[in-house]
Amino acid sequence: MSDPLSLHAPNELPDDLEDAIQRLKKERNAILLAHYYQDSEIQDLADVVGDSLQLARAAQKVQSDVIVFAGVHFMAETAKILNPTRKVVVPDLKAGCSLADGCPADEFAKFVAQHPGAAVVTYINSSAEVKAMSDLICTSANAVKMVQHFAGRPVIFAPDRHLARWVAKQANRPDLIVWPGSCIVHELFSAKGLAELKVKHPEAEVLAHPECDDTVLAQADFIASTTGIIERAVKSPAKTLIIATEDGVFHQIAQRAPEKLLLQAPGQDESCACNRCPYMRLNTLEKLYLCLRDLRPEVTLPEDLRLRALKPIEKMLELSA
Repeated sequence: MSDPLSLHAPNELPDDLEDAIQRLKKERNAILLAHYYQDSEIQDLADVVGDSLQLARAAQKVQSDVIVFAGVHFMAETAKILNPTRKVVVPDLKAGCSLADGCPADEFAKFVAQHPGAAVVTYINSSAEVKAMSDLICTSANAVKMVQHFAGRPVIFAPDRHLARWVAKQANRPDLIVWPGSCIVHELFSAKGLAELKVKHPEAEVLAHPECDDTVLAQADFIASTTGIIERAVKSPAKTLIIATEDGVFHQIAQRAPEKLLLQAPGQDESCACNRCPYMRLNTLEKLYLCLRDLRPEVTLPEDLRLRALKPIEKMLELSA
């Protein structure tokens, strides 16, 4: 029998997308996982909103038949790695990541081979193929702890060089062997622009993500993962906050601390919305509806690759418990 949910014209959309998405979630027995960097409308529809670590933990506990991942491709891959029997779909397959794209598996394999005996700690912002070459996966929330797990042993850290530099300081591991990648959003915050904004708002507290350049982090009062930034923003005694990360976090902060003034740290190019991840924002309500309606695009992985990538992810979740 034909699926009644697919008997629409390919581009036909309902008048009330939010209501239609909620209905489809129930009919598909689907769970919607969304990253903090998604548009606020998608965050409000999600069953779980979080950063990479929170979403990995949520994916590990999924009981639904379908996982809809509103984030970027490596996040959906992680959900599939943890849930091989469940269908994982995404609103847009083109929603990638500059960090993952900047660390091709074949080149990374050569890099690892140049450092025999080194443990490989890989940031979750990487492809399944790169994860499969790793001893341990990390997120910005637990990267220091994951590196410290290999005390006394050489460690390769990939793919974010800015996060690696911060982790090296926090973990007292100046000897980290670093893959030279970076995030196109966090790297573009302007140290000069931030300094000028601080002069205008001397009462403000500056919160920054460790993927930012060191010249930006040097001006921050608090450095943490996305979740850490949100939690600090809510608890901070400061009434004005300057935030150096993707501005999708403003939605969650504003909901929990509506009285606070939230200012985005300036980018190097004032003519563009450089503080917004172009990949994350490829996901829209329209694409989310079609994704649920048609259960595609689907994220799949070869089983041998999935199993190899699973081991370091499960180890991370175990050590982060």
